[in-house]
Amino acid sequence: MRALRKVAPGPGLELVDIPEPVCGEKDVKIRVLRAGLCGTDLHLYDYDDWAASAMQVPQTLGHEFFGEVVEVGVDVEHVSVGDRVSGEGHVVCGHCRNCRAGRKHMCIHTIGVGVNRDGAFADYVVIPATNAWVQPGELDPDLGVLFDPLGNAVHTALQWPVVGEDVVVTGAGPIGVMATAVVRHAGARRICVTDLSEARLELARAAGADRVVNVGTGGSLAQAQDDLGMVEGFDVGLEMSGSPAATRELIANMNHGGRIAMLGLPKDPYEIDWGPVITHMITIRGIYGREMFETWYLMGAMLSSSPDLGRAVTSVITGRYAAQDWEAAFADTRSGHGGKVILDWS
Repeated sequence: MRALRKVAPGPGLELVDIPEPVCGEKDVKIRVLRAGLCGTDLHLYDYDDWAASAMQVPQTLGHEFFGEVVEVGVDVEHVSVGDRVSGEGHVVCGHCRNCRAGRKHMCIHTIGVGVNRDGAFADYVVIPATNAWVQPGELDPDLGVLFDPLGNAVHTALQWPVVGEDVVVTGAGPIGVMATAVVRHAGARRICVTDLSEARLELARAAGADRVVNVGTGGSLAQAQDDLGMVEGFDVGLEMSGSPAATRELIANMNHGGRIAMLGLPKDPYEIDWGPVITHMITIRGIYGREMFETWYLMGAMLSSSPDLGRAVTSVITGRYAAQDWEAAFADTRSGHGGKVILDWS
């Protein structure tokens, strides 16, 4: 089969032919139809210090995927051949304190599909059956492939109640745009989104933002509040950028008692002014991945009840490439000006 792999330590990938993976007793084997690229894949491509510590070279990349089950292990009962599934990319131990308490997304022994083990940039991928989320048979593959990043967006966006609240999203990458669509669906009053890219801000506007701010051309959240007629600061902040400057401006523009959910990973440590956090009683919560599997239930329920939300979510796909055109797909993702880029393996 074809597989996009890191074949040796160092930058770069190769599309090579390797044997098909073997399906274990508790596994499912999936024929990949779509796979999505994200920033993690760029780190793995570059083979930076983090990637070097995480990968088991040679290794196939890819952790966002949708496909058709072609084989199930003898101990698998809830997934059948022919099912169409999205993949949960976090393989957990099942026996640590968090796993046993139902907090699998915080498992201390997590192994990432496509990060610490072979992934889905390939014709076939094998994962534990418990990581396969069976989708409706008629689901658009372009929507099915987004369930991993959409899960991050939903987990972050619904961390705090947003009905009737004024929400600010810092970072209009694909997850920030999807979070915008989710909080609009969930009943937010006013939504403001910031970024450095006009193209991405237009995606956020189309997904439901009332006001977009290009902070690279002099825009500010303070001015956005004036434009929106806001007397007080934002009630809920969703930090999706990993930018120190964005975080500082976010804190400075929160209402007293405001609540912030932080998903964006910074490249380096940075300082913030803790004075307003303390005196304004701002709550900050870090977010990682998706709740396994409560977030998945929420995604399915919202999408089944709202075609508009489904259209808003899939609108973040701005690049579609055949698997053999993976180099162009990676270049598109690296540009930082578009939305989600996906590879078609069908």
